[in-house]
Amino acid sequence: MHAHDTDEDLVDVDPHDPGDGSIPVFRWRQAGPGLATRRQLREMGLRPGGQEPVARIECRRGQRFAWLYRIDLAKPKFPMTLAKEAALDKAMAARQTCPGRCGRRYYICLPLRTLGACLECYDGTPADPATYPPAPHLLAA
Repeated sequence: MHAHDTDEDLVDVDPHDPGDGSIPVFRWRQAGPGLATRRQLREMGLRPGGQEPVARIECRRGQRFAWLYRIDLAKPKFPMTLAKEAALDKAMAARQTCPGRCGRRYYICLPLRTLGACLECYDGTPADPATYPPAPHLLAA
């Protein structure tokens, strides 16, 4: 035990015995082996696969949390298909294309809910050319 550790930082929980039916809660970096968040599963090429979370991990004094899943019950991710890729591109285009007079598609998502257009169309702030691809007619030259 380090000098900076306090009793508040320690958790004495058996994740395999929920007791009253409540889900175990771990503090940051205290979850046992065999458990992973959705993001960690995705990095391993896995998905929860319909299983319910078995625990919860908290950080920032409980203000942020993530569900934990058993790795042994996880299933492989579904492969990306051309149809999925096209659907994702269409969804991203809706968030990245300015509905204003420029009509540019940017590499970033635009503040369409708050401003309704890119900054250049909204208030005249020049757009950085590195934030959008060159116009198609300029590529042919």
